[in-house]
Amino acid sequence: MPRPHGFTYQEHANGTVHITHHGRPATTLHGPRAAQFLAEIETSDPQLVMARWTGNYKRGNERTARDHPRNRR
Repeated sequence: MPRPHGFTYQEHANGTVHITHHGRPATTLHGPRAAQFLAEIETSDPQLVMARWTGNYKRGNERTARDHPRNRR
């Protein structure tokens, strides 16, 4: 399974955190959620954490979906 990449985040003075993926906005976190994200980013792989917080990560069903009759060409 390929590892996530291309995520960056910016912490702002008002406590807001903006997460981007390949330069495009992915999500914005405010208040306690932003603080929780910043605490988690310090203890884990930042790319995996950002992928999980933005919902942009593999779910394990890609092969099944690819083989479904409506997705075959």
